[in-house]
Amino acid sequence: MSVDPRTLGWLSRALSHEMSAVQQYLAQSVLARLWGDEALAGKLRSEAVEELGHAERLMERLIAVGVAPSAGNLPPSRLGRSVDDMLAADRELEVEAVRLYQEAVAHARRMRDGDSATLLAEILAEEMQHVQEIDSLRKANG
Repeated sequence: MSVDPRTLGWLSRALSHEMSAVQQYLAQSVLARLWGDEALAGKLRSEAVEELGHAERLMERLIAVGVAPSAGNLPPSRLGRSVDDMLAADRELEVEAVRLYQEAVAHARRMRDGDSATLLAEILAEEMQHVQEIDSLRKANG
């Protein structure tokens, strides 16, 4: 199966972003637990697992088209010094994901790669939901 090299680049960028999100949410979960906030720690851990699911789906697509997945170097996690700082960093991460997926979907559609476009659009919808959830948490916290 032949896939446009630029589409493969978008899939790889998305994979790197998802692995960064897994790292950030998991690290924040540990920090929240150390702060004694078990509810927040559990929520952040759930987010890490969800992002890992996105990474798995992207890896599956890459492998299906004959490309070995590689997430590259991950940036440091943004932890924050308070819950509000943490949620602000998470919102920024999710907004970055929305932008990435919007561009990736548009490209895959231009290339008439329906399978990649569908996958990327599904993850885009989930990332947009993450932004809304973070906004709700920030309102409840602030």
